[in-house]
Amino acid sequence: MSQSGKNGLTYSDAGVDIDAGNLMVEKIKPAVRSTRRPGADGEIGGFGGLFDLKAAGFTDPVLVAANDGVGTKLKIAIDADYHDTVGIDLVAMCVNDLVVQGAEPLFFLDYFATGKLDPDQGAAIVSGIAAGCRESGCALIGGETAEMPGMYSDGDYDLAGFAVGAAERGQLLPAGDIAEGDVILGLSSSGVHSNGFSLVRKIVSISGLDWSAPAPFADGKKLGEALLTPTRIYVKPLLKAIRETGALKALAHITGGGFPENIPRVLPKHLAAEIDLAAIKVPAVFSWLAKTGGVEAHEMLRTFNCGVGMIVVVSAENAAKVTEALTAEGETVFPLGRMVAREDGAHGTIYKGTLGL
Repeated sequence: MSQSGKNGLTYSDAGVDIDAGNLMVEKIKPAVRSTRRPGADGEIGGFGGLFDLKAAGFTDPVLVAANDGVGTKLKIAIDADYHDTVGIDLVAMCVNDLVVQGAEPLFFLDYFATGKLDPDQGAAIVSGIAAGCRESGCALIGGETAEMPGMYSDGDYDLAGFAVGAAERGQLLPAGDIAEGDVILGLSSSGVHSNGFSLVRKIVSISGLDWSAPAPFADGKKLGEALLTPTRIYVKPLLKAIRETGALKALAHITGGGFPENIPRVLPKHLAAEIDLAAIKVPAVFSWLAKTGGVEAHEMLRTFNCGVGMIVVVSAENAAKVTEALTAEGETVFPLGRMVAREDGAHGTIYKGTLGL
């Protein structure tokens, strides 16, 4: 009977290749295995991933969960055909949201959807996810690969990630004692991280540059490669500082919405964060984006991290101790501002000084 005959069709004829899916699972097993940690040592391939909280050393834990994607940064990875690092972004965006609540990331699951599965491309993406999991100390215990012809055009794919962490009861952040006069420390970002990429792509199209052109803001790198610099993962340095000093009162992950949207999420209603914009050493990528796109400073601050990927709130007397603990773990830390009284109806983030774009 011909393929178009009544009973001759296969799933493969509809565009879904089960063998390609099985091949990808085999390709990613070593990467997944590399993320094992106390509490998780199973193989992928079951119907669900298991995690043993007791084996991870917790006695009375509260679980904290977060999920996120990579956004239109993926479009640059697809157009530049460079898939090794977006998995790091995926993990970073989730686990950085866990650590700001004082939680240790424990396990991660990913969702990878594509129009036509390329097992090598899929394996490159998962190797990035595994790298992010190793860097943040969480186990990749499962995931989903969905081949969906007709949903995604040729070459396109999407990623989502789901992370679960834990903290001992009573040790979650923000602490209840944030006060006027507390110091705000900034931790440097690695670049644009994973927010604002629809604007980034618009600016690149205005610039007329190709993804393979030399990056105007990064020596020796192509534009696509430079913009794909993965999101910094702050988990291990912050957990170490939390546990060693006991002095961190609040943390905020600076993602989409920048300072004005993210900092007030961890503040009591009677306090505002006064940010000294002149204290920020703005990475060259942001200056190039602002200049090329004619983007005003206030729009930069509500779209991008502008060089600050994480903020830490500490009492003035503990600022030096916390700075020292984080610097010892490889973070670039600088005084960024302080806590002030919030006027009625005022915003939770206020600025002084000028952003050095």
